[in-house]
Amino acid sequence: MNDFTFYSPTEFVFGRGMTDRVGEKLSEKGYQRVLLVYGKGSVIRSGTLDRVKKSLDAQGIAYAELAGVRPNLEVNQVREGIDIARAFDTDCLLAVGGGSTIDCAKAISIGVPYDGDVWDFFSGKATATTCLSVCCVLTIPAAGSEGSNSCVISNDEINEKNGLGNELFRPVISIMDPELTFTLPQYQTAAGVTDMIAHICERYFSGAPAVPVTDNIATGLIRAIMQAAQIVKDDPSNFDARANIMWAGTLAHNDLAGCGRAKGGRAGGWESHALEHALSAVNPKVAHGAGLAVIMPAWMRYVWREDQSRFASFAHEVFGIDPKDDSDAAIEEVALTAIDRLQDFFKSLGMPSTLGELGFTEAEVDKLVEIVIAAKGNPFGVFKPLSAEDAKAIYLSAF
Repeated sequence: MNDFTFYSPTEFVFGRGMTDRVGEKLSEKGYQRVLLVYGKGSVIRSGTLDRVKKSLDAQGIAYAELAGVRPNLEVNQVREGIDIARAFDTDCLLAVGGGSTIDCAKAISIGVPYDGDVWDFFSGKATATTCLSVCCVLTIPAAGSEGSNSCVISNDEINEKNGLGNELFRPVISIMDPELTFTLPQYQTAAGVTDMIAHICERYFSGAPAVPVTDNIATGLIRAIMQAAQIVKDDPSNFDARANIMWAGTLAHNDLAGCGRAKGGRAGGWESHALEHALSAVNPKVAHGAGLAVIMPAWMRYVWREDQSRFASFAHEVFGIDPKDDSDAAIEEVALTAIDRLQDFFKSLGMPSTLGELGFTEAEVDKLVEIVIAAKGNPFGVFKPLSAEDAKAIYLSAF
């Protein structure tokens, strides 16, 4: 086990009806001028936004609004939010939504006190040293942004989608009410579940030796997510299953599933995420989880030989598959079977399995490779460092 620091300062307020306590919780922290950040309609249609506003009004908390945050958040929306926050003299960002909305609030929080352009942080030109407070009401379990130090935004002008890690903008308070997820479309639920599993797998396949405590947390989370996802597919209003998915999404990305698996920083090379970010940079309509449902199994099939025992352990712990003997052929069989089973699970939820289903053609692969290499370098990754040629091979294998 490698040395690690586990830092999770967020106050999670979890359960039925907790949405109505957001004003109370923000007031306890002394926040008085809030910028509400939300998406394009579901929080309005469902009445969630009105509940949040009523709760803020009851505590005398003033608020301005940034509406219309899109999935695969774009930097110009962050810039707009920075201008609003400055004009309103905001002391807290309150995101009401899923990962993109929370990431928008995080990006605004570091952009407000910064004299330059917020994209500087995501292009590596600057490092944030101060920020406004971030709180959230989670409505879409997926990204884990409600408890993570991560933020991802796109820049459509240059076809880039970059992530940033900074402990400054971990949310102070996260309101988590599973009832808000009862009406999520199945596709959105499935994409979120896929993203959670990918967050765990990126850490599990980090190239580090086994860490039994952490590894059992990781594989246990995957099993729990898979079980709950099958339940809500047939029973969307099942509270316990929705609650387990929501909490698992947080634990999948607050670094608990990677403790001791890194030599400083976050565990894993995040190769699947890098490859997927190029997809949604080119086409922002591609749901991140849907892209991962295609890319992660393709990456696994390309790299599994780098650590065959790791994939054998994954097969055993997640799917209960064991090799019939110690031969290379038997190990290969269980590794590839586990990867197939994982992709079959994604497909059973309605996720795509090929890049063609996402609207891509083989003619676009060179552009995708160019984008991922520009963002991550050549080579990139940890489990198996990937060259441009490797990235191209993975993309082509996904058609």
